[in-house]
Amino acid sequence: MALQEEIIQAMHVKPKIDPEEEVRLSVDFLKSYLQAHSFIKTLVLGISGGQDSTLTGKLCQTAITELRKESGDEKYQFIAVRLPYGVQVDEADCQDAIAFIEPDRTLTVNIKNAVLASEATLRDIGIELSDFVKGNEKARERMKAQYSIASMTAGVVVGTDHAAEAVTGFYTKYGDGGTDINPIFRLNKRQGKALLKFLGCPVHLYTKTPTADLEENRPSLPDEVALGVTYEMIDDYLEGKTVQPAIAKIIEGWYTRTEHKRQLPVTIFDDFWKQKDLG
Repeated sequence: MALQEEIIQAMHVKPKIDPEEEVRLSVDFLKSYLQAHSFIKTLVLGISGGQDSTLTGKLCQTAITELRKESGDEKYQFIAVRLPYGVQVDEADCQDAIAFIEPDRTLTVNIKNAVLASEATLRDIGIELSDFVKGNEKARERMKAQYSIASMTAGVVVGTDHAAEAVTGFYTKYGDGGTDINPIFRLNKRQGKALLKFLGCPVHLYTKTPTADLEENRPSLPDEVALGVTYEMIDDYLEGKTVQPAIAKIIEGWYTRTEHKRQLPVTIFDDFWKQKDLG
C-alpha cells in the first residue's frame, strides 16, 4: 500500500463530503457518547477564535441543546473556556466566535501567571525554557485548566484535532493534543470551512490565517510557515489528489516524525517506534 493511501485510511478523510451530513455525524457522536456515560453532563472546550475551536464549539452546543430538549435533563451543559495568555491579539475574533456559538456558559482563565510561575520555578533549578518550549508550556497549562473545570462539572474535555493537524502532528503533546473526545477528526481544513459556512458562521472566523500563536519571538506565526506546506496542499494530499513529490515528502516526513503523538505512551509491547524515524 502506498504511504499516501495508508495515511488517508489512518486519518479517515473522504475525498468529498456533504457538510450537513458531517454536522449531523459529529453532533450525534457527541450525543451518543454522553448518553452512554450517564455520569457525564458537561462538554468543556477551549475557544481560541480560530476555525477549529469555533466549529467544534458550535457542534458541542448543538449536541447539548438537543440532548437537553430530548431528555429533559437540564444538567447537560456546554462550557466554553477562554484561555488567553495576558491580552490576546485577536480577542475580537474570540468574542465573535463566542457570539456565534452561544455557549451555555463561558469562563475565562488567564494562564499568564501560571505559566510565568512554572517558568520561574524551573529557572530556579537551572532549567531555562526556550521560547518554543515555553509555547508548549502555555498549551499544557490551557489543557490543565480545562481538565480542572471538567473534573468539577462532571465533564469531558473536547478536542479540535482534525485530519490536516493530525497528519502533521501540529499540536502540543499532552497540551491541545491531550483531550477526551475529538468530534471533527476525519475532516481536513477545507472541509471544516465547509461545515462552518453551512452553519452560518461569520466568514472572517474561517478565512483568517491559522496560527497557534505560542511563540513570543515569532508572534502569530502562521501554521503554514511553521509546517513548510499550505493547508490546501495537505488537504489535496488527504483527499487522494496528486501533489508534487516535494510536497508529499514534507507531509509524509511530518507524519513519520510525529507518530509518537498519535500513540499512547510506549510500552515494551509496542514496536511502531522501531520502524520509523520519530525525529
